[in-house]
Amino acid sequence: MADPGRRVARAAAASAAAGCVLAGVIAVTVAVVAGPGPGLTGYVSEAGIAGSGYAATYRIGVFALATALLLLAVALPAALRVAAALLAAGGVCAGLSGAVTCSAGCPLPPFERATVADLVHGGASIAATAAVVFAMLALLLSPATDRPLRWIAGLGAVLAMPLAAAIALAILTVGRGGLVGGLERLLLAVAAGWGLATATALGLTRG
Repeated sequence: MADPGRRVARAAAASAAAGCVLAGVIAVTVAVVAGPGPGLTGYVSEAGIAGSGYAATYRIGVFALATALLLLAVALPAALRVAAALLAAGGVCAGLSGAVTCSAGCPLPPFERATVADLVHGGASIAATAAVVFAMLALLLSPATDRPLRWIAGLGAVLAMPLAAAIALAILTVGRGGLVGGLERLLLAVAAGWGLATATALGLTRG
């Protein structure tokens, strides 16, 4: 059994992660809804392009979400080190995504010409989301995961994996548009919901 001090520290990290998820989701949502972006026909990242009046709000939200992933990695028990490593990697990639902004429209290949910054931002965003989905799978498959976390991870994975596959296929076959924009928002909502539920469960358990 973990010593009381470590349990308290992990509970505090989980509670802080839940707060960061909420703060990040609110900030990014405000930037997307109130900003000059194209709405559902574009990428969420378009709210953070240079010159947007809500770019700072968007980036603060992304950094809060990146911090939430790092805190979740700290909050997980030592036996779940694979999931923790994936979440830590996702947090680093999310932070890079927030630090490197894309150009107008956030173009991505194969249908659009992208700059180096576009590729770095897009790659980091995709890697961060993939790390979260793989962390769900790691929690689902690990025998060390307790029942509440396994149930949350299973639900998250069932919802996230088809969405992630559909987004990848749509980017390669259709390109930027309402289909990709809508699917992206659904996947991000699933990831945020999973993060909040996992942080809450960890906080309650460790507390």
